[in-house]
Amino acid sequence: MRILLRTHTCGELNKSHVGENVILSGWVSRIRDLGGIKFIILRDRYGETQIVVNPDSPVYSLAQKLGREYVIQVEGKVNERPEETKTNTSTGEIEVYATKINILSSSEIPPFFPGEKVSEELRLKYRYIDLRSEKMKENIILRHKMAQAAREFLNRHGFLEIETPYLTKSTPEGARDFLVPSRLQRGKFYALPQSPQLFKQLLMISGFDKYYQFARCFRDEDLRADRQPEFTQIDIEMSFVEEEDILNLMEDFIRFVYNSVGIKLPEKFDRLTYEEAMEKYGSDKPDRRFGMELQDFTQEFVDTEFKIVKNVLDNKGSVKGFITNIPISRKIASEYEEFVKKFGLGGLLWFKVDNGEIISPTAKFLLKNYLQIKENYNLKNGDVVLLAANENRETLNEALGALRLNIGRKYFSDKMKSFDALWIVDFPFLEWDKEEERYVARHHPFTLPKNLNESPDKIKAYAYDMVLNGNELGGGSLRIYNKEIQEKVFELIGLSKEEAKEKFGFLLEALQLGAPPHGGIAFGFDRMVAIASGSDNIRDVIAFPKTASGVCQLTGAPSEVSKKQLDELSIMIKKDEVKKNFEE
Repeated sequence: MRILLRTHTCGELNKSHVGENVILSGWVSRIRDLGGIKFIILRDRYGETQIVVNPDSPVYSLAQKLGREYVIQVEGKVNERPEETKTNTSTGEIEVYATKINILSSSEIPPFFPGEKVSEELRLKYRYIDLRSEKMKENIILRHKMAQAAREFLNRHGFLEIETPYLTKSTPEGARDFLVPSRLQRGKFYALPQSPQLFKQLLMISGFDKYYQFARCFRDEDLRADRQPEFTQIDIEMSFVEEEDILNLMEDFIRFVYNSVGIKLPEKFDRLTYEEAMEKYGSDKPDRRFGMELQDFTQEFVDTEFKIVKNVLDNKGSVKGFITNIPISRKIASEYEEFVKKFGLGGLLWFKVDNGEIISPTAKFLLKNYLQIKENYNLKNGDVVLLAANENRETLNEALGALRLNIGRKYFSDKMKSFDALWIVDFPFLEWDKEEERYVARHHPFTLPKNLNESPDKIKAYAYDMVLNGNELGGGSLRIYNKEIQEKVFELIGLSKEEAKEKFGFLLEALQLGAPPHGGIAFGFDRMVAIASGSDNIRDVIAFPKTASGVCQLTGAPSEVSKKQLDELSIMIKKDEVKKNFEE
């Protein structure tokens, strides 16, 4: 005869079950003792149920031995709670009077209890305890729901979920590859995929015109709050499409996924070119929720004699800034000045409108110019203008854009609860790499260029990024499907014909054997879920993430391996290099 471990979950019982005998299993979340009566809050992933043990109960002595986080089985009768003790939880109208208790697993006192505020290092080391907390449980369930919604939408629109290899060829044109030594092919290495880019293009050439995959990707790069060495992206590719087809369908896709968890996104996403985004926001992933667009104030300073600004304008530089309404003082402005210096600016100018007057430490030099801005932009009482001058437009935009974001997130948190989505289009095809002294592909070298015959710095790409609340949610492009164009692109980024054949010969051959027009996009799924959960850190929505240094606190990975394993792979560790890296 089979013994039931549970008849119901801890979030299931309600008034309709009163009088029934039930069996529950879960973790002891809390124990309260009121006048000898023990109240045990039993928890599983579905919720919590209050268990009552009276002093005259046959299980009372056993209940005395229970501790928090014990795993127990409880058999008992469902009773309605007294009216004054009812709560608004799913099981808040009932309690279970225990007639049997079975300890399935005891627990030592854990380093922390689920939901307690402790360091992230401790949370990650004991992640299995952290995952018992209500917030982490909600995040993992949210991730599941969004994944199911994504699959539902894509399946409904005729896409096939197809897996691509994890062990593949190293093609280091982006971030560093994670390399995997081959035991059978000594001296040779696989690479873990940074993305399934080439395989999904080969699937298009194979005739599978609509593909998707929840792809695990691996990049050996420096980490940030929104980066992990291994991450998940929703990889999507389509044949016989133009850019407009992809943008429209993917808007519907993202709206559907977020709507599945109760988040309503705009009915139509705005579109900005890359140049417009950089000029207005100093970023290609702008957060527009708090306004404060960058303005070009160069015209208001053309006749200035103030030496610092005049020198910049004489060298064909610009004056830019933004209008806001925040507290300002010499001390605060000095902090902002130090901030923008990190981005290459020499300093910062500012003024405030106070009862119609201009307040600024540089008013005696630039009053006429500030008054011109006040008039041209119809400034109101309390408005503050922060501005800077520089000969390099990119530096000016980037620094002011970073300052704008810093101020916006500090002073306008009330506007951060809304959702703003847009597309950035018409990216530069190439960018100059100062270290390698050559042009590299801004997205990747398989992106279709718009005007390949222009000079390298003028070429635009059929590339697009979806931005949500200042985060790049996904990026994609139309792909090259012509061998000659692909070879020309390889030449532009400095690959010789021999190198191109060695690294991408299989792709060049495939492009000669019937390649359809195709394009796609990849969404950072971890980031999608983090935004939906309200978290700034993707580690909060990954079951077992790595730290910022790429370490798994739970298992201790990466770790050393035995000499026997290294010998089988013909690998020798340079001890001096290990010591040097450790000391650094």
